[in-house]
Amino acid sequence: MDRRTLLSSVAALSAAALAGCSGEDRTPKTSPSTSPAPTPGPEPDESWSDLEVVDTVATGLNVPWGIAFLADGSALVSQRDAASIVRISTTGDVDELGRVRGLTTGVEAGLMGIAVDPDDEGVLYAFVTTDRDNRVVRMSLDGGTLGRPEPILTGIAVGGRHHGGRLLFAPDGHLFVATGDAGNGALAQDRSSLNGKILRITRDGGAADGNPFDNRVWSYGHRNVEGLALDADGRLWASEFGEKRADELNLIEAGGNYGWPQVEGTGGGEGHIDPQATWPTSEASPAGLGITRSTAFLGALQGQCVWAVPLGGERAGKPRRFVEGYGRIRNAVPAPDGSLWVTTSNTDGRRTADRGDDRILRAELS
Repeated sequence: MDRRTLLSSVAALSAAALAGCSGEDRTPKTSPSTSPAPTPGPEPDESWSDLEVVDTVATGLNVPWGIAFLADGSALVSQRDAASIVRISTTGDVDELGRVRGLTTGVEAGLMGIAVDPDDEGVLYAFVTTDRDNRVVRMSLDGGTLGRPEPILTGIAVGGRHHGGRLLFAPDGHLFVATGDAGNGALAQDRSSLNGKILRITRDGGAADGNPFDNRVWSYGHRNVEGLALDADGRLWASEFGEKRADELNLIEAGGNYGWPQVEGTGGGEGHIDPQATWPTSEASPAGLGITRSTAFLGALQGQCVWAVPLGGERAGKPRRFVEGYGRIRNAVPAPDGSLWVTTSNTDGRRTADRGDDRILRAELS
C-alpha cells in the first residue's frame, strides 16, 4: 500500500469516527427553507484540468494558518498554537523570526491571519487571540527579527470558537479583517458590533472612508469567515463555515447582509445575500481561500481536500475536489511561481497527526 492510499484510508476512518465534527464546533439549528436551484454557473477554466501535488515545501510545522509572500518569493507563515512567525525560503529552509507573547492558543485560537504591508515589507499585520479579546496588531520585521506587537484594533469579542481571523490588503491600501460571531449569533446582525463581520480598516485601525455604515463594518451576517481573496477584477470573495446545513463561498458586497443566524446557505429571501456555492458541512469546513486562473481554491478541513470553484464575473460554478490523502487542508494560496501552496492542519487537535505534519505542499495546475 503506497503512502497516499494509506493516508486516504486513515482520513476516511477519521471522518467516520468524527461524524458531526469538523474544523470547528457545530451545534444543531433549524434549517431555513431553500430557494429554487440557481441557474448553471461558469464552466471551468479550460487552461487547466488537474491540480497535482508535485513537491513538499516544508514539514514539521505547527498549525500553519496564514501565509504572506514576499518580493523574493519566500513566505512568512503564522503558526497558530506556537504563536510564532517563520520565514520559509524558496528552497524550503524554515527560520523562526519570533513569537508573539501573551496570546490564548489552542482549539481555534492563537496567531492566525497575517498580511504584509504592500508598501513596506518591514511591517507585518496579524490577527491574534488574547484572553480579553481578538485584535489586530502591527509588528516590525527588522533584520529578520519580529518586533513587539502594537495593537491597532482591539475589542473584537472573544469566545471559545468562531474567531474568524483572516486579513487581506486591498489595492487601495485598506485592510479587510474577517471576524467570527464568537459563538453568539446575535452579534452578526448588530452593525455596531465588530463580530460576525468583514471589516475594512485603515493601516492604523480606524474606519476606512467609504464604508457603508460610517464605521469599520463592510459586510455583516457572517458566522465564521476564515478565507478572503480578491479575483482578477478586484471583487472580494469569502469562505464561511456553516453550522449543520451548508458551508459557503460568498461574493461580498459593501453593506451586504449574509443572513446569519437567521439563514444558513441559500434561501434567505429579501434583504439577505445568498452564497454563490455551498457544500454539506460534512464535505467542506472551508478555511483558507485563494483565487487564480479564474478559480477559487478553498482548503477544506472536514472535507480533507482542496475544492476548486470556477468563477465567471459575479457567478460561481460547480466545485471540483483535488489534493486528497493528506488529511485536513487549511489553506490553498497562489504562490509567485504560479503554483499553489497547500497547508495541512493535522496538528490542530482534530486529527492524529502523521509523521512530518504539519506540512506545506506545492501543487501545480496542469
